[in-house]
Amino acid sequence: MSQIKYKSTRGGQVDISPSYAIVQGIAKDGGLFVPQEIPKLDCSLEELKDMTYQELAYHIMKNYLSDFTEEELRDCINKAYDKKFDDKKIAPLVKKDGVYFLELFHGPTLAFKDMALSILPYLLKTAAKKLDIKKEIVILTATSGDTGKAALEGFADVEGTKIIVFFPQDGVSEIQKRQMTTQTGDNTYVIGIEGNFDDAQNGVKQIFGDVEFNNYLAENNYMLSSANSINIGRLVPQIVYYFYAYFQMVQEGEISLGDIANVVVPTGNFGNILAAFYAKQMGLPIGKLICASNDNKVLYDFFNTGKYDKDREFILTISPSMDILISSNLERLLYHISNGDTNKTKELMESLKTDGNYEITQEMKEKLTSFYGGYASQEETIKKIKELFDKTAYLIDTHTAVAYSVYKAYLEKTGDDNKAIIASTASPYKFTNSVMKAIDSSYEAYSDFELIEKMNALTKVDIPVGIKDIDKRPIRHKTVCKKDEMKSAVEKILIK
Repeated sequence: MSQIKYKSTRGGQVDISPSYAIVQGIAKDGGLFVPQEIPKLDCSLEELKDMTYQELAYHIMKNYLSDFTEEELRDCINKAYDKKFDDKKIAPLVKKDGVYFLELFHGPTLAFKDMALSILPYLLKTAAKKLDIKKEIVILTATSGDTGKAALEGFADVEGTKIIVFFPQDGVSEIQKRQMTTQTGDNTYVIGIEGNFDDAQNGVKQIFGDVEFNNYLAENNYMLSSANSINIGRLVPQIVYYFYAYFQMVQEGEISLGDIANVVVPTGNFGNILAAFYAKQMGLPIGKLICASNDNKVLYDFFNTGKYDKDREFILTISPSMDILISSNLERLLYHISNGDTNKTKELMESLKTDGNYEITQEMKEKLTSFYGGYASQEETIKKIKELFDKTAYLIDTHTAVAYSVYKAYLEKTGDDNKAIIASTASPYKFTNSVMKAIDSSYEAYSDFELIEKMNALTKVDIPVGIKDIDKRPIRHKTVCKKDEMKSAVEKILIK
């Protein structure tokens, strides 16, 4: 097997080993690491189709992590995908109303981020050991609600690491906030910021790009890394579940091996749908990659016009993990559709930074034919939650409902008869208030935490361990800072 190397989307670093790319997190020039060549499968779909999740994860991920030994990678996978998931399938596929919901929320924090953040700490520790890194690794992460808790859960009490999570103080659900602020672990730090997710993400990127500050941390025996999907170690594990979903459809006789299936993803930071794009490039028979946005429809506009424009009203919605105007992982797609032109990618990202927008070339637009951009308003999202529940007694969260709504509109518009996999990215238990009010307005009288019990009574679905009695757990993290105080907050934690 050839040795896969990584490079920055902006050209500043090339021929980087997978281990180094994982540990560094973000490239020194501010770009993101991409494989210099997207690997093809080294075995057939027939050979892969009956594998367990763990076996499949190895056969997909080994193509990207070529400097990990088989023993190292299998050890990381087996420690990650174990009994912390409440379903033996890890990511089961459920058919309702003629569509196939890929349930990615059976991990400890009830969101799809667990699928990658359960393994990232093990990948990072293994990579650091291979590189003989002695410094303490500081995981610095911005979250729109789910990444933060999943990263905290993964890195809590992991020796040789600290984790600092920034989240928008008023931009996450009450249950998401309580999941983070009650997090245990002596190496965990959670800070609310007075701003939105883009402010948090920009602040984190600025800290990574501050050479003087990073040198200062190095002198004090620290190095920064990331748990956001800007880290290639986050992105690679996400490729696996698209193969797994497809093979479940084959096993259940819904499709034949080799048939085309569409994929629908509720999208914010673009990492989840980018993983599906990588799966398609590797040889998985995916047709359309349907990118579903909420009212913050910057990606919808991009796919329909070729212009990305972040200068617009930021709308707080009931699908907060998608309330994003700067979709970081889109930079990786720009690199790929420009034929790996790092100068063009850098130029576009500079334009976004200075002018608030950019427009891709006609040649790049022509390479987006696999993508379809759609969006669902808040009203449409609410309607689809109730509609699906009334029809099937299956309850979906607000983010999954955005994808379901967009897919239904896509079907009506195109008549595409390929079967579709919808990435169900969070449990409805994470968004009890919005979900239950969508079913019946009388639930408005109850708190988010009271509604956990109400949802249990309505659906007969067990309350997940991750949030059982969450309102009774002590709040351990109470720090709030302004968006321009993030660096000093990090310094205060690390430099005693």
